[in-house]
Amino acid sequence: MKTDNIHIGTCSWKYDSWQGLVYSAPKPENYLAEYSRKYSTVEVDQWFWSLFAGDKVVLPKDKVVSEYAGSVPESFRFGIKVPNSLTLTHHYKKDTGGKMIVNPHFLSYDLMEKFLGMLEPLSGKIGPLMFQFEYLNKQKMGGVGEFAEKFGAFAARLPKDFSYCLEIRNPNYLNTTYFSLIEELGLHHVFLQGYYMPPLFDVYDKWREYIRSLTVIRLMGGDRCEIEEKTGKKWDTVVIPRDVEIAKLAGMLADLQSREVETYLFVNNHFEGSAPRTLAKIAEILA
Repeated sequence: MKTDNIHIGTCSWKYDSWQGLVYSAPKPENYLAEYSRKYSTVEVDQWFWSLFAGDKVVLPKDKVVSEYAGSVPESFRFGIKVPNSLTLTHHYKKDTGGKMIVNPHFLSYDLMEKFLGMLEPLSGKIGPLMFQFEYLNKQKMGGVGEFAEKFGAFAARLPKDFSYCLEIRNPNYLNTTYFSLIEELGLHHVFLQGYYMPPLFDVYDKWREYIRSLTVIRLMGGDRCEIEEKTGKKWDTVVIPRDVEIAKLAGMLADLQSREVETYLFVNNHFEGSAPRTLAKIAEILA
């Protein structure tokens, strides 16, 4: 699904409960190939989960990357979350018995270079590359100034032939220091709905002038446990309607489109209970 400069798709794609909404059979032979006949983009989430005990880093398998490239048309675009081995300052506490253990791969340019090399089979089909950071408390990062200094030094070395997008989960980082950083380095902001971030529409209204050539919108939803209980993890029905938010989103998308800002919209099942049904609502409003 693409409307002029707006690319619309889901967060991940392999859900058997999407039969009849996206897939013609309960277990398609090639989920991604069938998905790409309905949507023009998808968020690749599985390569994000890359950092494991003992500083082990797992990167994409060549075979899988090639399979993805061969499953979609040339016009299809992958929105790719870069490995969390690059964006975590410390290992997850649940993996370390609650201890703070520094991640030695944090913002490693060599690791990023290796990751980009592994994406070569997807050449021409890569959309936004998204750096997703967790909430950074004072033990992990001194503040937005320190973050801008560290990420700025890293980003300044990145190859210029990709679109790099930044997702932060610190509401207090959404200030002039942060938006000046993305402007100076030619980066792009990810508008996140959920995870205790302020309403993305309010953020857009306040910092609209910094959103120029490209942006990403991710609709993640509220309490994951609540919606998983309501759906039983069967993602074919809207169980928590968010029509007011969708109406506001339509206005934001119309403004982005009028300003010729290329926009990627990724919807998670956890937003309303079924990402395809949410996208159908959005498509109807846009039409």
